[in-house]
Amino acid sequence: MIKELRTDFNRQWNVSRYRRLLDRLDSRCGAHISFRVCETPVFMPPDIIRLMEQSGREIMEQLVGNADYRAASERAIPARFKTPREDPHPLFAAVDFGIEEKPDGRLAPRLIELQGFPSLYAYQPVLCQEYGAVYDLPSGLSQYAEGMDADRYEMLFRTAVLGTRAPENVILMEIDPLQQKTLPDFRLTGKLCGIAIVNVRDIVRKGNRLYYKKGATLIPIDRIYNRVIPEDLKKSGARPAFKMSDDIDVEWAGHPNWFFRMSKFSLPFINHPTVPKSVFLSNVDTLPVELRDWVLKPLFSFAGSGVLVAPARFDIESITGPRRRDYILQERVQYAGVVDTPAGPTKVEVRILYLWHDNPVPVLNLVRLGRGAMMGVDHNKNMDWVGSSAGFWPA
Repeated sequence: MIKELRTDFNRQWNVSRYRRLLDRLDSRCGAHISFRVCETPVFMPPDIIRLMEQSGREIMEQLVGNADYRAASERAIPARFKTPREDPHPLFAAVDFGIEEKPDGRLAPRLIELQGFPSLYAYQPVLCQEYGAVYDLPSGLSQYAEGMDADRYEMLFRTAVLGTRAPENVILMEIDPLQQKTLPDFRLTGKLCGIAIVNVRDIVRKGNRLYYKKGATLIPIDRIYNRVIPEDLKKSGARPAFKMSDDIDVEWAGHPNWFFRMSKFSLPFINHPTVPKSVFLSNVDTLPVELRDWVLKPLFSFAGSGVLVAPARFDIESITGPRRRDYILQERVQYAGVVDTPAGPTKVEVRILYLWHDNPVPVLNLVRLGRGAMMGVDHNKNMDWVGSSAGFWPA
């Protein structure tokens, strides 16, 4: 999106550098990266990234500070996953924006969705470092939010994960973590914070306390950096020694309830210039004439599962009764092909990552590139110059 940087990058790119990027990432992460890493970073004008950072903060503060929303979002949390000792706000949050192009050529961010749940906080700085090293990116480019640098980011992230607890008593908890695509991020988090990566299946409960095994020793768990997606816990068939709804004596680094409270469920409640019209399907009496301009989204899915772009009338009408409360219709964001690549104009989705201290602090970005109907892997198969990436801009 910064033409000069894009032109220079495309001219100097070659496949051997890209292969070196992938090899170096695998080596740094201590695990093979099984999701697709894009051939290129994105060079963005500072004003649009700052607009996204500010918009995401305004959107989240609008929700968290709204007592009516808090009451309404109670129904978003299934009883079996409603976890006691809830924090007053999410500790980790991600806000996704698609980039549209206005008739006058201006670029405009449009909210896709948001999540009160961790993302690739440890992996993303490494990706940015390797893009810079392998491709010899110009000095003076930054990937961090305003007022942020590598040292401050690392300090804030470690503080968010560890709180005031000793690293030995803090764990990263996931279902079968060695089989997850996000394992590279887990490895880097473990190294950065000095914490164990623990399978939720292996946690031991004694009374009101949880433990993990270190050799033959049981180590008390004081704090959990939670990476368990509730939907996956249900599908996996895992039977942990505790239920999320149990009142366990433990701190949460990212309280599980915010996965539901700050989610697609939030979209109909937000009033902000960047937010496309969103409505619960249960509140729709007459369907829009042009369904190609709308997206049907299940509320409680992850990574784009079940989302239908330009749904057929049958798709919507087949959802009946109480199930209609668990879907929204959202105006479709018309992604613009704003990144010039050798494979053609490519669309961009930008995720702004936040850490919540006294307020939501934007810290870093994550970018996805695609040319399919959606940004997910399933919609960009067998394509080059798509996938996971990062945004840079003149500092």
